Amino acid sequence: MNYQAPLKDMQFLLKDVFAAEAEWQRMPAMEETLDLDTANAILEEGARITAELIAPLNRPGDEQGVRHIEDQVLAPDGYQQAYATFAESGWVGLGGDPEYGGMGMPKMLGVLFDEMCYSASNAFTLYASLTAGAALCISSHGDEAQKALYLPKLYSGEWAGAMDMTEPQAGSDLRNVRTKAEPMDDGSYRITGTKIFITGGDHDLADNIVHLVLARLPDAPAGSRGLSLFIVPKYQVTEQGQLGESNGVVCGSVEHKMGIKGSATCVMHFEQAQGYLLGKKNRGLIAMFTMMNYERLSIGIQGLGCAEASYQMATRYAKERQQGQGGSASLGGESDPILVHADVRRMLMTNAALTEAGRALAVMTGLQLDKVKYGAAVDPEADMLVGLLVPLCKAFFTDTGLESTVHSQQVFGGHGYIRETGVEQWVRDVRIAQIYEGTNGIQALDLLGRKVMPKQGAALKLLMQMLDDTLSVLPANYAGYGDKVAQAFDQLLDGAMALKARDGQADVVNAAAVDYLHALGYATYGLMWLKILVALPQADEELAARKRHLAQFYFERLFPRFNAYLTAALVDASVTQEMPAALF
Repeated sequence: MNYQAPLKDMQFLLKDVFAAEAEWQRMPAMEETLDLDTANAILEEGARITAELIAPLNRPGDEQGVRHIEDQVLAPDGYQQAYATFAESGWVGLGGDPEYGGMGMPKMLGVLFDEMCYSASNAFTLYASLTAGAALCISSHGDEAQKALYLPKLYSGEWAGAMDMTEPQAGSDLRNVRTKAEPMDDGSYRITGTKIFITGGDHDLADNIVHLVLARLPDAPAGSRGLSLFIVPKYQVTEQGQLGESNGVVCGSVEHKMGIKGSATCVMHFEQAQGYLLGKKNRGLIAMFTMMNYERLSIGIQGLGCAEASYQMATRYAKERQQGQGGSASLGGESDPILVHADVRRMLMTNAALTEAGRALAVMTGLQLDKVKYGAAVDPEADMLVGLLVPLCKAFFTDTGLESTVHSQQVFGGHGYIRETGVEQWVRDVRIAQIYEGTNGIQALDLLGRKVMPKQGAALKLLMQMLDDTLSVLPANYAGYGDKVAQAFDQLLDGAMALKARDGQADVVNAAAVDYLHALGYATYGLMWLKILVALPQADEELAARKRHLAQFYFERLFPRFNAYLTAALVDASVTQEMPAALF
């Protein structure tokens, strides 16, 4: 695999599209520690380490997979050494609290490095991603002793993290969690239960694994409101951070998966394991969702990373593979590179137009998270935008990521179905991203029912205000594109209010949500392309020419999908619900 991070595009987004340095100057935690030169240096080093250290492990790790031998879970060969180098270089703690050894970098920079890592290897990246998420949760909800004990070890990569929510009878519906937490006289708890589908639940990349476990206290109320969150290390830990005996945290098995085979997805048994309350009793789900917001964005970016990596492979192949003659684009030989064929170009341009708009949206979402975390004052608008954009990013990035990887595989023709070419791995690896951290259907329900409909569409109106600001500086020759996007957002708001008016009708949101999310995705990508077009005068000539072609392709070939999705979303729910169960 020959992955190279799209540095020029990433730097263009930070400098010209989103004026990152000016944004950082408005954040007290950033104004003296980060400038554009430093950010570019971080991205350049990130590009080097992902290309040279991580990407070479991608296919061998997929071929070998994780091994569960007796009581040990072993990552693929080469992962240990690479992870040690990765961790020692500070990448696990890139966004971590500097007080405890993190680098304190903003999320709008972090999302770009996340994309590089996923483009290099999904499976390898997941170990660090879960560790960073666990650290964020402890940083946000832990007491001072917990922070001092766990954060330095997690940021350094000496210890790893895992998130333990799902149980055999409790998938997305966490009301049925049965794992128990029994209070002990010393203030700790004994955790007993089984969790499934635990990414990074056990492995040999770190000395200890810190599990964040949802469990129920004996006197807890029923349902999800009765869940508490506990820190449960694989090995017991002294107050000085020294490792002790095994803590009753046992991997029962590893899952045999369609993709991400180098990532250890485990069934975990907690057998009277010693745990420590994180945050408040019966408020575990709230604490867990601090981590989940970042993890859902990260998993969305998994979709972008897979799309970008597969696009690079398909583009190289299309330039080399000679088949047929390409009509008006023919080079005049006996056969042409398949890049001259309009259908191949359609697939490659679809990939690029979707991925580059998605990358812009990831940076914008990262900026909103940074405003919430680092802003000089509380920013309720940024917080509302985060609520809207995170489920959109998670679902839309991964849905279009699968579409893009399938396009890349199709460019290879029959060779795309052969393991040796490597492109089929991206199809398998990206598929899980639509499922875990909350299926995309659940993201859509959250988006429409909890983020768009309330307060007369207040969150959506914030995007519409951003659109108005962009239209006010949009060059006149792109006014037609601007009109399309403005009309789309008006229709989205009207459509959401029409659905809300039907709210007494059962299943209205459930039937409409996925189509509505896709309609919003295409409209928001339209906004991203407008923001990119506004910034083109600052870009170099080659990048600007590429962006103009892709913007035209997006608005003329892909944006029409908006109307189909919104039309479908507004169809009465009875069309979906009236067919009797016996007829399925």
